[in-house]
Amino acid sequence: MLKQALVLAALLLPGAFANAHEYTQGDLHIAHPWSLELPPNAPNVAAYFVIHNNGKQDDRLLGVDSPISADAQLHEHAKTAEGLMKMQQVPSVTVPAGKDLVFAPSAYHVMLMQPKDRSLLSEGKRFPLTLHFEKAGDVTVEVAVQKQPPSDQQEHMHTH
Repeated sequence: MLKQALVLAALLLPGAFANAHEYTQGDLHIAHPWSLELPPNAPNVAAYFVIHNNGKQDDRLLGVDSPISADAQLHEHAKTAEGLMKMQQVPSVTVPAGKDLVFAPSAYHVMLMQPKDRSLLSEGKRFPLTLHFEKAGDVTVEVAVQKQPPSDQQEHMHTH
């Protein structure tokens, strides 16, 4: 009986982790890069992930690039003087020592402007994204394209 349970668990386990993908470079750990499936007329697509800095010093994300877009930008949502939320480009983002930096809808995110290869932006596909850090150097991740945001992101959902 135990042997059958172990065989069943071994068969099911890979499927449980099919969408989980993580990357480590130096003191930085990047978890589950994802993007929503691109609607037919959408001009841009956003990418999200979590960066955990296990180090004792801050690092900085200086920029990003991807072969699917000639223009990849770091963005944030900020409150205007009128109290409205506005998306704006930022030159870099500090990754605080010992903390998580969350790239999510309505927060920091990567914008890929005018994607060149839209075929990679449908559910189940992945596309490369290179993150350029001041201290950790370059980290290339695979962004998983999904129809829905991860369940812990549902309450933060918005569109560009």
